[in-house]
Amino acid sequence: MIEYIRGMLDELTPTQATLEAHGVGYILNISLNTYTALQGKSEARLFVYESIREDAWTLFGFATKQERELFLLLISVSGVGGNTARTMLSSFSAPELAGLIMNGDERMLKTVKGLGAKTAQRIIVELRDKVASTGLDTAAPSAEHEQAASIQNSEVYNEAFEALKMLGFPPAPVAKTVKAILKDEPAAPVEKVIKMALKML
Repeated sequence: MIEYIRGMLDELTPTQATLEAHGVGYILNISLNTYTALQGKSEARLFVYESIREDAWTLFGFATKQERELFLLLISVSGVGGNTARTMLSSFSAPELAGLIMNGDERMLKTVKGLGAKTAQRIIVELRDKVASTGLDTAAPSAEHEQAASIQNSEVYNEAFEALKMLGFPPAPVAKTVKAILKDEPAAPVEKVIKMALKML
Protein backbone atom coordinates (compact mmCIF):
# COMPACT_ATOMS: atom_id res chain seq x y z
CA MET A 1 0.00 0.00 0.00
CA ILE A 2 1.22 3.50 -0.86
CA GLU A 3 1.26 5.87 2.13
CA TYR A 4 2.32 8.98 0.25
CA ILE A 5 4.12 10.12 -2.90
CA ARG A 6 6.70 12.88 -2.77
CA GLY A 7 8.03 14.35 -5.99
CA MET A 8 8.04 17.07 -8.60
CA LEU A 9 4.64 18.58 -9.35
CA ASP A 10 4.54 18.06 -13.10
CA GLU A 11 0.93 19.05 -13.84
CA LEU A 12 -1.88 20.51 -11.75
CA THR A 13 -5.56 21.01 -12.54
CA PRO A 14 -8.50 21.56 -10.15
CA THR A 15 -9.22 17.81 -10.24
CA GLN A 16 -5.85 16.12 -10.82
CA ALA A 17 -2.20 16.40 -9.87
CA THR A 18 0.68 14.60 -11.60
CA LEU A 19 3.65 13.89 -9.34
CA GLU A 20 6.90 12.61 -10.79
CA ALA A 21 8.87 10.44 -8.37
CA HIS A 22 11.98 8.48 -9.41
CA GLY A 23 11.13 8.80 -13.08
CA VAL A 24 7.51 7.66 -12.71
CA GLY A 25 4.57 10.02 -13.17
CA TYR A 26 1.59 9.36 -10.91
CA ILE A 27 -1.82 10.89 -11.71
CA LEU A 28 -3.77 11.52 -8.52
CA ASN A 29 -7.39 12.66 -8.26
CA ILE A 30 -7.59 15.59 -5.85
CA SER A 31 -10.13 17.87 -4.18
CA LEU A 32 -10.28 21.63 -4.67
CA ASN A 33 -8.84 22.08 -1.17
CA THR A 34 -5.77 20.03 -2.11
CA TYR A 35 -5.56 21.92 -5.41
CA THR A 36 -5.46 25.21 -3.50
CA ALA A 37 -2.76 23.84 -1.18
CA LEU A 38 -0.60 22.83 -4.15
CA GLN A 39 -0.83 26.01 -6.19
CA GLY A 40 2.51 27.71 -6.72
CA LYS A 41 4.53 24.68 -5.61
CA SER A 42 7.09 22.82 -7.71
CA GLU A 43 7.38 19.88 -5.30
CA ALA A 44 4.75 18.22 -3.17
CA ARG A 45 3.89 15.31 -0.93
CA LEU A 46 0.42 13.83 -1.23
CA PHE A 47 -1.07 11.17 1.02
CA VAL A 48 -2.57 8.43 -1.12
CA TYR A 49 -5.61 6.20 -1.28
CA GLU A 50 -5.54 3.42 -3.88
CA SER A 51 -8.84 2.42 -5.46
CA ILE A 52 -8.20 -0.94 -7.14
CA ARG A 53 -10.87 -2.63 -9.25
CA GLU A 54 -10.71 -5.20 -12.02
CA ASP A 55 -11.18 -2.52 -14.66
CA ALA A 56 -9.31 0.40 -13.09
CA TRP A 57 -6.57 1.41 -10.69
CA THR A 58 -7.15 4.96 -9.47
CA LEU A 59 -5.09 7.03 -7.05
CA PHE A 60 -6.57 9.75 -4.86
CA GLY A 61 -4.20 12.34 -3.39
CA PHE A 62 -4.64 14.47 -0.27
CA ALA A 63 -2.68 17.42 1.07
CA THR A 64 -3.31 16.33 4.67
CA LYS A 65 -3.85 13.08 6.55
CA GLN A 66 -7.06 14.52 7.99
CA GLU A 67 -8.55 14.95 4.52
CA ARG A 68 -7.63 11.35 3.63
CA GLU A 69 -9.05 10.02 6.89
CA LEU A 70 -12.36 11.76 6.27
CA PHE A 71 -12.38 10.54 2.66
CA LEU A 72 -11.97 6.94 3.87
CA LEU A 73 -14.85 7.37 6.31
CA LEU A 74 -17.08 8.82 3.59
CA ILE A 75 -16.50 6.00 1.10
CA SER A 76 -17.29 3.46 3.81
CA VAL A 77 -20.92 4.65 3.60
CA SER A 78 -23.14 2.80 1.13
CA GLY A 79 -23.86 5.00 -1.89
CA VAL A 80 -20.80 7.22 -1.45
CA GLY A 81 -18.08 6.56 -4.02
CA GLY A 82 -14.68 8.14 -4.45
CA ASN A 83 -15.90 10.92 -6.74
CA THR A 84 -18.79 11.85 -4.44
CA ALA A 85 -16.45 11.95 -1.45
CA ARG A 86 -14.03 14.12 -3.43
CA THR A 87 -16.85 16.51 -4.38
CA MET A 88 -17.82 16.79 -0.71
CA LEU A 89 -14.21 17.58 0.20
CA SER A 90 -14.15 20.16 -2.58
CA SER A 91 -17.31 21.84 -1.29
CA PHE A 92 -16.08 22.05 2.31
CA SER A 93 -12.73 21.89 4.05
CA ALA A 94 -12.09 18.72 6.06
CA PRO A 95 -12.72 20.48 9.43
CA GLU A 96 -15.95 22.04 8.09
CA LEU A 97 -17.22 18.70 6.76
CA ALA A 98 -16.33 16.92 9.99
CA GLY A 99 -18.25 19.59 11.90
CA LEU A 100 -21.33 19.23 9.68
CA ILE A 101 -21.39 15.47 10.21
CA MET A 102 -20.93 15.70 13.98
CA ASN A 103 -23.64 18.38 14.23
CA GLY A 104 -26.05 16.43 12.02
CA ASP A 105 -26.40 19.33 9.57
CA GLU A 106 -28.28 17.55 6.79
CA ARG A 107 -29.27 20.84 5.12
CA MET A 108 -25.69 21.87 4.43
CA LEU A 109 -24.64 18.39 3.34
CA LYS A 110 -27.42 18.38 0.75
CA THR A 111 -25.91 21.48 -0.89
CA VAL A 112 -23.26 19.17 -2.36
CA LYS A 113 -24.23 18.49 -5.96
CA GLY A 114 -25.59 14.97 -6.41
CA LEU A 115 -25.97 14.25 -2.69
CA GLY A 116 -29.59 13.43 -1.83
CA ALA A 117 -31.39 13.57 1.49
CA LYS A 118 -31.19 9.81 2.13
CA THR A 119 -27.44 9.65 1.53
CA ALA A 120 -26.87 12.76 3.66
CA GLN A 121 -28.87 11.17 6.50
CA ARG A 122 -26.93 7.90 6.13
CA ILE A 123 -23.61 9.76 6.32
CA ILE A 124 -24.69 11.49 9.54
CA VAL A 125 -26.05 8.32 11.16
CA GLU A 126 -23.09 6.11 10.26
CA LEU A 127 -20.24 8.58 10.69
CA ARG A 128 -21.19 10.95 13.50
CA ASP A 129 -19.69 8.80 16.25
CA LYS A 130 -16.76 7.69 14.09
CA VAL A 131 -15.81 11.29 13.26
CA ALA A 132 -16.02 12.20 16.94
CA SER A 133 -13.86 9.25 17.97
CA THR A 134 -11.10 10.03 15.45
CA GLY A 135 -10.44 13.43 17.01
CA LEU A 136 -10.68 15.18 13.64
CA ASP A 137 -10.58 18.96 13.86
CA THR A 138 -13.96 20.58 13.23
CA ALA A 139 -15.06 24.03 12.13
CA ALA A 140 -18.29 25.82 11.27
CA PRO A 141 -18.97 26.42 7.55
CA SER A 142 -18.00 29.84 6.29
CA ALA A 143 -20.53 32.49 5.32
CA GLU A 144 -19.80 31.64 1.68
CA HIS A 145 -21.10 28.11 2.20
CA GLU A 146 -24.18 29.38 4.01
CA GLN A 147 -24.99 31.55 1.02
CA ALA A 148 -24.24 28.70 -1.36
CA ALA A 149 -27.02 26.70 0.27
CA SER A 150 -29.60 29.22 -0.91
CA ILE A 151 -27.95 29.55 -4.32
CA GLN A 152 -28.05 25.80 -4.80
CA ASN A 153 -31.80 25.81 -5.42
CA SER A 154 -31.85 28.65 -7.93
CA GLU A 155 -32.74 27.96 -11.54
CA VAL A 156 -29.79 29.99 -12.79
CA TYR A 157 -27.34 27.93 -10.75
CA ASN A 158 -28.77 24.62 -11.95
CA GLU A 159 -28.95 25.64 -15.61
CA ALA A 160 -25.42 27.05 -15.63
CA PHE A 161 -24.04 24.03 -13.79
CA GLU A 162 -25.61 21.53 -16.20
CA ALA A 163 -24.54 23.51 -19.28
CA LEU A 164 -20.92 23.72 -18.16
CA LYS A 165 -20.89 20.05 -17.17
CA MET A 166 -22.15 19.13 -20.65
CA LEU A 167 -19.29 21.15 -22.10
CA GLY A 168 -16.92 18.74 -20.37
CA PHE A 169 -15.88 20.69 -17.27
CA PRO A 170 -15.52 18.68 -14.01
CA PRO A 171 -18.49 19.16 -11.62
CA ALA A 172 -16.54 20.28 -8.53
CA PRO A 173 -14.76 23.32 -10.04
CA VAL A 174 -17.92 24.20 -12.00
CA ALA A 175 -19.96 24.28 -8.78
CA LYS A 176 -17.41 26.44 -6.97
CA THR A 177 -17.04 28.86 -9.90
CA VAL A 178 -20.79 29.31 -10.45
CA LYS A 179 -21.35 29.85 -6.72
CA ALA A 180 -18.64 32.52 -6.67
CA ILE A 181 -20.13 34.32 -9.67
CA LEU A 182 -23.66 34.29 -8.22
CA LYS A 183 -22.33 35.49 -4.88
CA ASP A 184 -20.92 38.60 -6.58
CA GLU A 185 -23.80 39.00 -9.05
CA PRO A 186 -26.97 37.35 -7.65
CA ALA A 187 -29.17 38.74 -10.44
CA ALA A 188 -26.95 37.65 -13.35
CA PRO A 189 -28.82 35.78 -16.13
CA VAL A 190 -27.74 32.25 -16.94
CA GLU A 191 -26.05 33.26 -20.22
CA LYS A 192 -23.82 35.76 -18.42
CA VAL A 193 -22.95 33.27 -15.68
CA ILE A 194 -21.90 30.68 -18.27
CA LYS A 195 -19.79 33.18 -20.22
CA MET A 196 -18.05 34.37 -17.05
CA ALA A 197 -17.45 30.81 -15.87
CA LEU A 198 -15.90 29.83 -19.21
CA LYS A 199 -13.28 32.54 -18.68
CA MET A 200 -12.54 31.35 -15.14
CA LEU A 201 -12.46 27.57 -15.58
